[in-house]
Amino acid sequence: MSSSQSDVPIRPFLIGFPAAGLVLGFVLRATGRDQWSDLVWAIATIPVLLALFVEIVRRVWRGEFGLDIVAALSMTSALAIGQNLAAVVVALMYAGGQYLEDFAEGHARREMTALLSRAPRTAMRHRDHLLEEIDVDLIAVGDRLLIRQGEIVPADGTLASGIAVLDQSALTGESLPVQLKAGEDVMSGSTNSGEAFDIVASHPAAQSTYAGIVRLVEAAQRSKAPMVRLADRYALVFLVATLVIAGGAWAWTQDPIRMVAVLVVATPCPLILAVPVAIVAGLSRAAHHGILIKGGKALETMARIRSLVVDKTGTLTDGKARVVAIHSADGFSDDDVIRIAASLDQASQHVIAQALVIEAQQRRLALVVPGQTVEVPGEGISGTVEGRSAAVGGVGYVRAQLANSGEGPAAAPDGEAPGAVVVWLAVEGRLAGRIVLADQLRGGMAALLARLRVLDVERIVLATGDRRDVADAVTAGLGLDAVRAELTPDQKVMVVLSERKQGPVMMIGDGVNDAPALAAADVGVAMGAKGAAASAEAADAVLLVDGLDRIVPAIEIARRTRFIALESVYVGIGLSTLGMIAAAFGYLTPVQGAMLQEVIDVAVILNALRVLRGG
Repeated sequence: MSSSQSDVPIRPFLIGFPAAGLVLGFVLRATGRDQWSDLVWAIATIPVLLALFVEIVRRVWRGEFGLDIVAALSMTSALAIGQNLAAVVVALMYAGGQYLEDFAEGHARREMTALLSRAPRTAMRHRDHLLEEIDVDLIAVGDRLLIRQGEIVPADGTLASGIAVLDQSALTGESLPVQLKAGEDVMSGSTNSGEAFDIVASHPAAQSTYAGIVRLVEAAQRSKAPMVRLADRYALVFLVATLVIAGGAWAWTQDPIRMVAVLVVATPCPLILAVPVAIVAGLSRAAHHGILIKGGKALETMARIRSLVVDKTGTLTDGKARVVAIHSADGFSDDDVIRIAASLDQASQHVIAQALVIEAQQRRLALVVPGQTVEVPGEGISGTVEGRSAAVGGVGYVRAQLANSGEGPAAAPDGEAPGAVVVWLAVEGRLAGRIVLADQLRGGMAALLARLRVLDVERIVLATGDRRDVADAVTAGLGLDAVRAELTPDQKVMVVLSERKQGPVMMIGDGVNDAPALAAADVGVAMGAKGAAASAEAADAVLLVDGLDRIVPAIEIARRTRFIALESVYVGIGLSTLGMIAAAFGYLTPVQGAMLQEVIDVAVILNALRVLRGG
């Protein structure tokens, strides 16, 4: 059974009219007006039959053939041989089945629909020391926005000051609120669970995280899964089988009632009810867990993944430099080194400088405003901090500063991990210390990869553009099947294609350079929370939270969805076939056949909705 969503408003009428006609007919029959009861039942069937003919024409126009034809044949043939009661029962069951399918899909979509319905429409913007309410489309980069308690953040931005308490459950599935500090990124779509705060918009609303999520949800809702298309093809086979059984029963017994009974049992069919409901339920459950799968095709393919190709930076690792060690000279503590370096680096936009500032803020160190700053882009910055001259930067830059002051040149550090960045600090012409930063492996990666092995992911391969020594150092002990380093974007594509001999391939990445490989994979998964827009657009699924741990539930949900959908199809078709055979041998009347098929339909839809529950 299939219908256009534009028909939904007339569903109550299509159910109510045959229901009222059925009741009125029984009342007339109880009072001895049998001829009138048959007429009422026939009239009550007509609206549903006309709506069905319109739907069949629409489907044929789109090149689709389904079991709506069986429903039309059963009602038409029942009316033709005077089985008006059977005709109105089929009409009521058919209309009720459509309504039940819509209700089930609406129930299954609830998490995805919730994302769409939460999209904010207006925002409060600071302007000339006043607040003005504006449409979210007018938000520009740099606007200072007030987020009041209970409001949804309309655009990505940076927390201007203080602390923000945010509920991100609608985006990530995490029930506990997160607490952010000044300078940290605030993701659009989050709900303010604490006191009001200000953000400085970093993107227009249309280009923010939440707007992108909404677009992906809408695309997912328009998609059609391979299993759904497979169901369409099976529907044609089932249609032929139904006509053969019905025609054979008529030819064998010369009893048209048996033919009608067979057609009625086959109307409608669980084949085209269970699969769409299960797929939508799977997409909705995945969204609840912070995994936005763009459509049924990706969900169905994800259930069969055998190889995983994963990027390093921003995927296996955090994707940004963090302080991992501090080596302070005599007379300076570790906090002194960070505080002085971060105070000076406030005047720099370099990514390493910002990492030091964030580290100081996390340590709750009081930073001061630097003076007389001079920056050599890419090398370092010098100036005064608390009245003392200071310089922070690479070894060559700081070595030059020390040489100019008469201090001996700084020695390069030994034994630092491959890929680490070392920042040197000089104060008053002498070495104060050095700070080691590195992009660290995400926590729990070894356990995560072990869980993927349990899910029959046979090969896990790293594909990165980083140096080989860096890749080997980061992945040591993870037990990867292969490490491919120093790759260009097109070489990453070749890695994905070469892994296809094992079966369907999943690629996970976050950068622009990962987009071609994500598109080439059977299932591309992008780190959507902080990843590049290009990778999110090219991918088949997006992780709404910055963590790979969501991959495991994504695969589990996909596999459970596929199993339940096929289970519903096989059981439903089997029961329908047995019912048709029973009807062909005269064991079921048309009315009994309609009642039996409705029981089967309800059963397979309820079974498909099991996807919404945990395994």
